[in-house]
Amino acid sequence: MIYNYTELKSKGLNDRKIQNMLANKELYYIERGIYSDILHYDRLELIAKKYPKAIFASESAYFYLGLTDYIPKHYFIATKNSTRKIKDEKIKQSFVSNNLFEIGKEEFVYSNIKINMYNKERMLIELIKNRNTISYDYYKEIIGNYRDIVNDLNMSKINNYLKVFANGDKIFEIIHKEVF
Repeated sequence: MIYNYTELKSKGLNDRKIQNMLANKELYYIERGIYSDILHYDRLELIAKKYPKAIFASESAYFYLGLTDYIPKHYFIATKNSTRKIKDEKIKQSFVSNNLFEIGKEEFVYSNIKINMYNKERMLIELIKNRNTISYDYYKEIIGNYRDIVNDLNMSKINNYLKVFANGDKIFEIIHKEVF
């Protein structure tokens, strides 16, 4: 498991105990303020720990939600517009306006790791909004998988979300044509 410095302190570990644990290989230093109790940690867990306010989105969310079997080469996360740019070559960051950022955010467990991610209803809206920027085959695969889970979609959530999005009526029409 990955811990930040504050979590270690709240467990009653002082700097000396942390240093002893590092020396005894009971704890491993990852980067400033981040530690792991195992040598080979999961990068997803590290990202979730380092950026606790970020939300997994785009290709990462489609994969973690089981809507595609394409494994993304990067971790796709959304942050608020006011957030500083993340400098990590494995992360693709998108900046989302404050009024849309929290819509559809839920806590999921993927591979025993708690992550913030947009739910399938929000990701359907994102898919339709961005359909012209992704490959046709990728779009068709995800839309096909949405058709398979159409009865699991919460239409009330979709309707509520679309009230906040620009062109919500147009997006709803496309969702209705493509999925239902």
